[in-house]
Amino acid sequence: MVMGATSGAGKTLMVAAICRILADKGMRVAPFKSQNMSLNSTVTPRGEEISRAQALQAQACRVEPEARMNPLLLKPKKDDISQVVVLGRPYKDMSVGAYYGGFTTGEGARVVREAFHHLELRFDAIVIEGAGSPAEINLAEADLANMLTAEITDSPCILVVNIEWGGAFAYAYGTLMLLPPEQRSRFKGVIINNMHGSAESVQKGIDELERLTGVPVLGVVPHIEHALPDEDSQGLEGRGNGGIKVGVIRLPHISNFTDFDALEIGGGASVSFIDSPSEVAAVDALVIPGTKSTVADLQWLRRQRLDRAIMDRRGEVPILGICGGYQMLGTRIEDPNGVEVDEGGSYEGLGLLRSVSRFDAYEKRTVRVEGRLLDGGEIRGYEIHMGTTETEEKPLFVLRSEEGERDEGSVSEDGMVMGTYVHGLFDLPSFRSRFLSLAGKGRESAEQIDYESAVEAGIAKVARIVSEHIDVDRLMRIMEEGA
Repeated sequence: MVMGATSGAGKTLMVAAICRILADKGMRVAPFKSQNMSLNSTVTPRGEEISRAQALQAQACRVEPEARMNPLLLKPKKDDISQVVVLGRPYKDMSVGAYYGGFTTGEGARVVREAFHHLELRFDAIVIEGAGSPAEINLAEADLANMLTAEITDSPCILVVNIEWGGAFAYAYGTLMLLPPEQRSRFKGVIINNMHGSAESVQKGIDELERLTGVPVLGVVPHIEHALPDEDSQGLEGRGNGGIKVGVIRLPHISNFTDFDALEIGGGASVSFIDSPSEVAAVDALVIPGTKSTVADLQWLRRQRLDRAIMDRRGEVPILGICGGYQMLGTRIEDPNGVEVDEGGSYEGLGLLRSVSRFDAYEKRTVRVEGRLLDGGEIRGYEIHMGTTETEEKPLFVLRSEEGERDEGSVSEDGMVMGTYVHGLFDLPSFRSRFLSLAGKGRESAEQIDYESAVEAGIAKVARIVSEHIDVDRLMRIMEEGA
């Protein structure tokens, strides 16, 4: 089980790298993260919703993702309320107190145990990812994501430390020493991650850390430049600097912001996450992204005076709404039963599309889709949304399924305002090129690259570099000998 001394330690990509290393050795491998709190999710072939990170790790394993790889997914809606997704399906909205007050040690633990056991019967190896830090001593008895999962699965543990943040040895030592002896004994190795410069410069610290803790350092992994998706909002900073400036509204409850990674392929565009009217006025294209709280974020948009700033760019730049952003672009949002907002009601949209969205039931559509633009060009992606939208505009896409073709999305008469429920719509070149050509006033703006191919190349690169800088043979022995 791979754990981090902190959030942002690099656990997700370390797990992906280990998965690929083992898969390259001919092993049938699966990733596993018992509990993930993330608004970046995707849909499995079975129509289950899981974290995007576990889907990436499944790709590293060269297997199809499934809900058992991420049996519990928390999607924050408010500061203390999250939608709990159990085995790929929405379960209920829960407060922090209710979740940690009995769910994690009761029903949640049962779900995790059964999901892991099912995977264990089918795979040669399972690489587990923790969440945050295992030394959250205020949550120790109910922290299902870390030591409880290690105990349920009886797994040996590896601690990953991000040395770029400074204080890496203190993080490693403090994490291990805060754990009770029986939990500390599960840790069989430390990996120092994200090193700039020579590993020799930290060897003295490594020797002392090993002496103090009795836990060996398995390697020092250098900083790796890659274009793989980021799991959390730390990935919203420091994007590319290509020619066409795409501004994505940084909504408070933004979800699936990895939708925009593909726009930066080939340097045709740069993506920035923006939250002020002056930034809206300075970009070549605008996107209102998905959100877990459509009405609340629409109200925030108005408080920030971003609604007027967006409407002022109407006709000047392409404006795209995805999922919750699509709902905002319409004339109204109807929530008669309080599905989206506790008190329910009717809310005025931005009015840039002739459409009305409704929340009638606590139901979520989760499905993979493929189709085409009206004038040709393939698209693929997935839908994850609550609510439905009726539109008077022409469709943006025609989607295919076993039942036949259906229209999806909306596009204004001048083609400059678009809305869709399809996430991942930029992954194939056709819509990516269309959108950027509108922003670049007809100039071809993106290489004709399949984003999945770029992700595959990134996984291979990260796995190769990790394998060159850690003791893989020792790692294999740790996995074989267990806790």
